[in-house]
Amino acid sequence: MRPPQKLDLALTIEALGVDVVEAGFPSSSPSEFQAVKMISESLTSAHVATLNRALPQDIHLAVEAGGTERHHLQVMATGSEIHLKHKRGIGQAEAQREVVAAIALARSLGVRHVTLAIEDASRGSDALLRPLITESVAAGADTLTIADTTGCMVPAQYGALIGRVRSWVAADVTISTHCHEDLGLALANALAGVDAGAQEVQATLAGIGERAGNTSLEELIAVLTYKAEELHSTTTARTEGLWAAFEALSEAIGLPAPRNKALFGVNAFATQAGIHQAGLLRSHLSYEYVEPSRFGRERTMLVGRHSGRAVLRHVLTEMRAPADDQLVEELYETYIANRGDGTCLRLSELRALIDEHRTAPAGGRP
Repeated sequence: MRPPQKLDLALTIEALGVDVVEAGFPSSSPSEFQAVKMISESLTSAHVATLNRALPQDIHLAVEAGGTERHHLQVMATGSEIHLKHKRGIGQAEAQREVVAAIALARSLGVRHVTLAIEDASRGSDALLRPLITESVAAGADTLTIADTTGCMVPAQYGALIGRVRSWVAADVTISTHCHEDLGLALANALAGVDAGAQEVQATLAGIGERAGNTSLEELIAVLTYKAEELHSTTTARTEGLWAAFEALSEAIGLPAPRNKALFGVNAFATQAGIHQAGLLRSHLSYEYVEPSRFGRERTMLVGRHSGRAVLRHVLTEMRAPADDQLVEELYETYIANRGDGTCLRLSELRALIDEHRTAPAGGRP
């Protein structure tokens, strides 16, 4: 995304009630630096977050771009023996020293919120993680991001990891989850982390991210909206405005809406099955738990070969047309039963066909 696009999306996400917006990696390019600076200067209620290597030049650039007061400066740390050996080619002691030094530098420059962002923590041993965490907190880190970078954990494993980390640090240290969707468990793992003591979830709109993506912001907000009592957790973020935010993201990065995905899917609030349609026409409670209006969406009935006669009677009644059995059966055979190509009609299209059917001479009907 270009800096102006990033700024627009950051302000849109802030308007949802999200309290920290990650703006980018300032040292990666002049464009990214500009985007972070624009966003940090424009946010009014949310804080800005940046991602940085444990290098002095990265820390200085991040402070220049994001300031010190409302800036969550994240310092990346190597969290597994696998990454130490195959990615970094350095030992545990050296990796820990560079991170602690970077955190101390950020604090010395006046940054109020410094995050230790532990990459691949889910595959690291406690012998690596615990000293890294305790020494980083001692150096001034007030937030710990525990990343399941490869998406390899199941909820019980990730929850146990967060629980161990929680026991290593004081209660005023924030623990943040960062989960990936490689096994389809990003949201489930994040919720397990919250249950185990994490106070923050890193999430992305529509779940965008490396490979299969990250915890979906809209799914997280929805779960916390509907299940706050069961989860003993709440969020300041709201469901209203999520769909508009997704549309802005889609336009910015050319991301089409998938057919079947919670909340943002084309068919998320659509139904074709006759049994479902019959129930929904009597009461939306029959098959609808998540309310489309809360997410800026509309309920949709699709008429296809899996639909039944109930939707025909409904449309005829809406049109104030006689819904006698003969006409219903005729319409069913003509427009529904033989739709073997898998295509569907929207109710507006069905109304037009019914109107045409009713007004056509008997010999000219399809």
